Amino acid sequence: MADKEQGRTKKSKSKVDCCGYPLSIFFIVVNEFCERFSYYGMRAVLVLYFRYFLRWDDDLATTIYHTFVALCYLTPILGAIVADSWLGKFKTIVYLSIVYTIGQVVMAVGAIHDITDTNQDGTPDNMTFHVSLSMVGLFLIAVGTGGIKPCVAAFGGDQFEDHQEKQRSTFFSIFYLSINAGSLLSTIITPILRAQECGINSQQKCYPLAFGVPAALMAVALIVFIAGSSMYTKAAPKHNVMLQVCKCIGFAIKNRFKHRSSAYPKREHWMDWANEKYDKLLIAQVKMVLKVLFLYIPLPMFWALFDQQVRTYPLYTTPNTHTGGGFVVQPDQMQTVNPILILVMVPIVDSVVYPLIKKCGLNFTPLKRMTVGMFLAGLAFVAAALVQIQIDDTLPKFPSHSEAQVKFLNMENNPLSVSVDGTPFDIQRSVCQHRTFLRCCFSLFVQRKLKSERGGLREDIDESAYCLSGCRFVNGFGTVLNVTGAKDLGAITPKNFSDYGLCWTTIQQVEDIKPNTIHMAWQIPQYFLMTVGEVVFSVTGLEFSYSQAPSNMKSVLQAGWLFTVAVGNIIVLIVAEAGQLPEQWAEYVLFASLLVCVCIIFSIMAYFYTYIDPAEIEAKFTEQNPEDKEEKKKGLELGNMSSLAAEKPEQTKQTKI
Repeated sequence: MADKEQGRTKKSKSKVDCCGYPLSIFFIVVNEFCERFSYYGMRAVLVLYFRYFLRWDDDLATTIYHTFVALCYLTPILGAIVADSWLGKFKTIVYLSIVYTIGQVVMAVGAIHDITDTNQDGTPDNMTFHVSLSMVGLFLIAVGTGGIKPCVAAFGGDQFEDHQEKQRSTFFSIFYLSINAGSLLSTIITPILRAQECGINSQQKCYPLAFGVPAALMAVALIVFIAGSSMYTKAAPKHNVMLQVCKCIGFAIKNRFKHRSSAYPKREHWMDWANEKYDKLLIAQVKMVLKVLFLYIPLPMFWALFDQQVRTYPLYTTPNTHTGGGFVVQPDQMQTVNPILILVMVPIVDSVVYPLIKKCGLNFTPLKRMTVGMFLAGLAFVAAALVQIQIDDTLPKFPSHSEAQVKFLNMENNPLSVSVDGTPFDIQRSVCQHRTFLRCCFSLFVQRKLKSERGGLREDIDESAYCLSGCRFVNGFGTVLNVTGAKDLGAITPKNFSDYGLCWTTIQQVEDIKPNTIHMAWQIPQYFLMTVGEVVFSVTGLEFSYSQAPSNMKSVLQAGWLFTVAVGNIIVLIVAEAGQLPEQWAEYVLFASLLVCVCIIFSIMAYFYTYIDPAEIEAKFTEQNPEDKEEKKKGLELGNMSSLAAEKPEQTKQTKI
C-alpha cells in the first residue's frame, strides 16, 4: 500500500540479464505473440462467420466488423486509465487478459451449431442464441485486447534501466516482430481450420475450431505472462492520472479566460495559468503529454490508408492468380505478404539501414522516420492506382447510372448488320459486342436475310417470316448438350442439332469478358512500399511515444497512439458510407494526395518539435512542502481578488476607502 501511495517502483529481488537484455522481456514477447495470434486468427474468419453462419447480409457484416475493430482501438484509453491510476500495468494486463480469454471461449461456444440444431439438419434453430453469444464474446474481446494494448508495450519498456536506451529501442523492434509473426501464422492457419468440417449430428464448416484455437492461444499468453511475474519491474500506480490531467488543463483554461485582460502579463505557456493551484511537476508532465498529442493530430490519415489495403487490395478485379507450375494464389491470400515482409524488413532496417544512415552523418530522428513512413505509404497507393489502371484496361466499359448497355451476340457465320436509332454498325460472326446508350427508349432494327433454294432459284427470305415455327438448337460444344425447356429435346451430340422447327439457333461458347492478363505479382511493389512505410512509421511511433512520455503517463500516451488507429478506421468507415469515386484508381490517387499533404504538415510540425528527456525534467522538481502549498493557495486567492478588482474597479476602490 505504501508503494502505491508513494508511487515507487517494485523490482524483482534478483534481476536476470541475458546479453544485456532483461530476461523478463522474453515472457512479454511470447505473451504478445500468442495474443496477436489469438486476435488476428479470430478476426481472419470473422466476416465469413457473420456472412455464412449468422446469415447476415454483406452490409451488416461489414458494419459490425469495422465497428468491432474501431472499438478495439478505442478501449485502450480505458486500459490506460486503469493501469496508470488504479491497478498498475501488470495487474491490468492479467485481469483484462482473463476477460479476453473468456470472450474468445464465448465466441467458440457460440459457433457450435449443434447446440440449437434440434432437427439435426445442419442449421441452428435458435439464431438469436448464437448472435447473443457472438456479440457478448466480441465485446469482451474488444475490452480485453484494447485494454491491454497500451500496457504491454509500456510494461516492456519499464523493464529497462535508463542507461539501456539502445536495448529498449531494439526491444520495440522485436516486440513489433512478435506482433507480425503471430499475425502471419494465424492468417494462414485459422482459415485452414475453418475450412475443415466438424459437428456431432451434421458436418459443417468448423468455426468452433477456428475460434477455439485462438482461445487456447490466449490462455497460453496469460499463463506465460504470469509465469514471469517474479522477474518483472513493476511501476506502481500513483494516483488518478487522467482525472488529474483533465482537471489541471480545465483549470488552466478557466484561469486564463478569467485573466484575459491586457492588464495581466502573459505567461510563457498557457498551462502556466495552472500554477496557482497545481504542482509544477504535474504541469510540466502535462506539457510533455500535450506536445506529443499535438503531433498525433495528422497521424490517423496514415492508418486510414494502411487499413484500406485490407479492404481494397484483395478486391482488385480478379488479377491473374497463376504463378506457374499449376500453383494458384487466391486474392485474399496476398495479405500474408505484409507480415512476411515485416518479418524480413524489421531486422534489416534496424540492423543495416539505420546504422548505415548514421554512418553517413545524417540525423535520422524518430519524427523524420515517421515522415518518411507516411510518404512511402502514399507511394504505395500511387503504385496501387497504376496497377488498377492496367486492370481497368482489360475490362469492358460499363455504363454509368444514366446509361444502359445492350449486348449484341452474333451466332451466325456471317457479319450481322444492326441499326440503333438510325446508326448502323456490323457485328462480326461469333462476336459479343457491347453498346452503351442513354437511358431512354430507342429503336432497334436487325437486318438479316436467310438464303433458301426453291425450284433451283435462291431468294432472300425475311427472317421473321421464316422463324415462326420454332427453333433448332445446334451444339457447338465438345460434349453432349442437354436442352430442356417447354419440351425436352433430349441429348444433342457435339456438332449436331435437334429436330425442333426450322430456325437454327447455335449454342457455342463465346468469350464475353476476356481473362485478366495483369499478374497478381504486380501487387508486391505496393505491399513492399506500404510495409517499409509501416516499419519506419509504426515501430518508431511506439518507441517515440514511450521515450517522450512522463514516467506516470506512458500508458496514457500509448493509448493516445492507438486512438489514432481508431480514428483512421473511422475515416475508412466514413469514406465507405459516403461512396467512392467512379474509378477505383482515382480513389487511390485521392487518398495518396491527402496523405502527402498531411505528411508535409507533419514534417513542419516535427521541425519545430524539441526532443526532451522526461526523467531529467521530472528530476528538477521535488515534492512541495506544506508551506509551498499554503503559499500557492494564498496566491490563488490573491489572483481571484485581482481578477475581481480588474472587472469592478469602482466598487473595489470604495471598499478600500
